Amino acid sequence: MQAAITRLAVLVILLVNQTLITFGWNPLPFSEEQVYEGVSAVATVAVAVWAWWKNNNVTKKAQHNEKFLKDRGMK
Repeated sequence: MQAAITRLAVLVILLVNQTLITFGWNPLPFSEEQVYEGVSAVATVAVAVWAWWKNNNVTKKAQHNEKFLKDRGMK
């Protein structure tokens, strides 16, 4: 999934770059490889934070629900 998101983001950036070139504006000063690396790094961090958040009881409500389940022997 992360690779698909990265490819989509790179495609969007490249389309914007091509549109800028078409209208005579300066293109983005990045190579395709640099864009891919940057988007990939951002996607990796975002997925890591999301996975950590999803698998841990970060909010007060989640902590309360976890305690409730443990008290009832459901977890």
